[in-house]
Amino acid sequence: MNHEQMLSTGQVAERLGMTVRTVYRWEKAGRLHPVRLPTGQRRFPAGEVDALLHTKARAVPRCVVYARVSSGKQAEAGNLDRQRERLVAAAAERRYKLVATVTERASGLNEKRKGLHRLFHMAASDEIDVVLVEFKDRLARFGFAYVVEALAAHGVRVEVLDGPVATDATQELVQDMLAIIAVFAARLYGRRSQRFRHKVQEAAQELDDEVMGDA
Repeated sequence: MNHEQMLSTGQVAERLGMTVRTVYRWEKAGRLHPVRLPTGQRRFPAGEVDALLHTKARAVPRCVVYARVSSGKQAEAGNLDRQRERLVAAAAERRYKLVATVTERASGLNEKRKGLHRLFHMAASDEIDVVLVEFKDRLARFGFAYVVEALAAHGVRVEVLDGPVATDATQELVQDMLAIIAVFAARLYGRRSQRFRHKVQEAAQELDDEVMGDA
């Protein structure tokens, strides 16, 4: 009689470091072969799961590099291209398998970035193992830890290079701060009001004076 240990879907997900949804996708793709109990529940042979775990551990990590700038001016100056080139070189040095490069021009406060959504889609589809970025704020100006946790739920880790600081990093931060001010001013005064426009212009001038004073 076969007394091989059988694992539940949750146990498989925990052992392989993935979500239950990914376990179902692996089953559908034919990478896992569960046994159905009379109750309809799935049970997976532990030997098959361990074999997949060992294969996954030996495999070359699949990497996507993510580069972002906030403005068209930065992109035109070549900052985006240089950022991407440094990340691609770093992936090669770490002997990762580069499967995609994702670049975009958008504020770090923008939650609807197409590039960021693509990362989540690739993670959920089990296409990548590593996301490589130059700085934490390339992924998110705020909430970086939440992005890391969301990717980790799919077994994907984030690696940060902490490369050279861009010369226009201060200006980019100012732009993001203005975006925050604009959001709150709109809520307080209404986006179409004259007072809203005045508050934003006033804040922009104060921030500009601070930057020039530090220069």
